[in-house]
Amino acid sequence: MTTGQGGNAAPQRQLPLDLRLRDASRFSSFYPGGNRLARDAVEALSIGTGMTEPQILLHGPAGLGKTHLLQAACHQGHERGEPVAYLPLAELVTAPPLAVLDGLERARLVALDDLDAVVGQGDWDEALFGLLNRLRDGGCRVLLAAAHAPDGLGSRLPDLTSRLAWGPVFRMQAPEEEDLKRILAQRAVLRGLELPEAVAEYLLRHYRRDLVALLELLDRLDLAALAEQRRLTIPFVRDQLARF
Repeated sequence: MTTGQGGNAAPQRQLPLDLRLRDASRFSSFYPGGNRLARDAVEALSIGTGMTEPQILLHGPAGLGKTHLLQAACHQGHERGEPVAYLPLAELVTAPPLAVLDGLERARLVALDDLDAVVGQGDWDEALFGLLNRLRDGGCRVLLAAAHAPDGLGSRLPDLTSRLAWGPVFRMQAPEEEDLKRILAQRAVLRGLELPEAVAEYLLRHYRRDLVALLELLDRLDLAALAEQRRLTIPFVRDQLARF
């Protein structure tokens, strides 16, 4: 997705994109837990302050907040009136790399998500290597996210591996139990729900302690509670888990 990006890319190569940022992906709605340093670094980069290198890479399994932080940075940049670009590369892997990446150097902030989906695939390595060089030459700030650290992405181009590690590299930390409860409570507030602590503890005892799965479950519970005009109580949640 590009937001507020000016200029005209080469018409024979540019791929029209209609990719949206989640409105809830803001720094204020990110519970950092063990990722406070990463959150603070990404927020500083998003406004161009406190940087020694204009590039950050976040890595770790799904569900730890990488996408949230990349999108929060793009929201921040856009609200400052800057041209920004966010690309979820896992959704674009079948497209020609040059058609996806062409013209991004005109942005002031570029966020490339799901790098592991494309690194090592076809012509992507060369295209990414060229893009990172252009972005650096143009003074663009860059945010990257992947499942693995640069040396574990399997690039067939050693120079790309070194470019991906140009700036700080943060390994995202999985939330502890107290973090999970706070994140669930925060999501519940955003949805207009009351999530008693006892219900949150019940969910953690009787469901997977996987943040993505828990947030998806909370969304389903919200819809069920709305449909049945019920509150989130342990009996209600127990019945819904049996149905799910």
